[in-house]
Amino acid sequence: MQNRITDLFGIKYPIVSGGMVWCSGWKLASAVSNNGGLGLIGSGSMHPETLQEHIQKTKEATNKPFGVNVPLLYPQIEDIMEIIASEKVPIVFTSAGSPKKWTGWLQQKGIMVVHVIAGSYFAKKCEEAGVEAIVAEGFEAGGHNGREETTTLTLIPSVRKATKLPLMAAGGIGTGQSMMAAMVLGADGVQIGSRFAITKESSAHDEFKKLVTTLPEGGTKLSLKKLAPVRLVKNEFFKQVNKAELRGADPDELRELLGKGRAKKGIFEGNLEEGELEIGQISAQINDIPTVEEVMKKIISDYEQTKSDIVNSSTFNF
Repeated sequence: MQNRITDLFGIKYPIVSGGMVWCSGWKLASAVSNNGGLGLIGSGSMHPETLQEHIQKTKEATNKPFGVNVPLLYPQIEDIMEIIASEKVPIVFTSAGSPKKWTGWLQQKGIMVVHVIAGSYFAKKCEEAGVEAIVAEGFEAGGHNGREETTTLTLIPSVRKATKLPLMAAGGIGTGQSMMAAMVLGADGVQIGSRFAITKESSAHDEFKKLVTTLPEGGTKLSLKKLAPVRLVKNEFFKQVNKAELRGADPDELRELLGKGRAKKGIFEGNLEEGELEIGQISAQINDIPTVEEVMKKIISDYEQTKSDIVNSSTFNF
């Protein structure tokens, strides 16, 4: 399945795992890379020394390309970047900030840079910054999200029109069929988060994984838009946030309610009521906890079958 994304990253399939907090450790990243995709380590939940350990373990576990996702609002960003450079990480995905500040510095170190955006306006900013590729993430995604609530179905064609850079779609993608839809809309590849978060290799707590397999449609909602929009499972903590937002709580009050370590408490430690449980809308379609290998095989098989069905068109009412 060769295209611009596979050529750019040197991978077999144009599939990248999301750099998710408390989920994307070395086991998940290396498993995705070993099965033909591009695995990402999520640095957002790691102290610098922890990130270095995960990078080193990933290099021991795979000889395939991998990368690190770096939220640019990270408080120890300089330390994180120095570790990435010293460990010779080949690819960095930046998010939650302007790509201009670090892209040139990373590229001078021989590191490829991809930036995550939630609107076509920012595609031009990415071009100006000189990034090698873009991830356009729609409203359906878990984790931090765009305030405009633009869906992936709407976002991808707009970003494709705005830039010629290699483009990956994210948000609501977890199957071969949704991967095909994204490619038809103009994406060159996909970034998948929630489906990989609920695998055996994910570092998320087993209780969190089990909960996600039971979520119905509408089991999540985009919240905390006055701080940084994030899609949350509707648990007890969500109810507190929702109640505060409905009465017009200001950012300081929401920040106090969020506190510190709330996502760790939920996703990593398994406190399903008081934790901040982040997951995408695709969670309503997730009902098992497979291995990464099983997920990759299923996605590629369904993608190829959908492609064949479209070519034959006997199962489609065009």
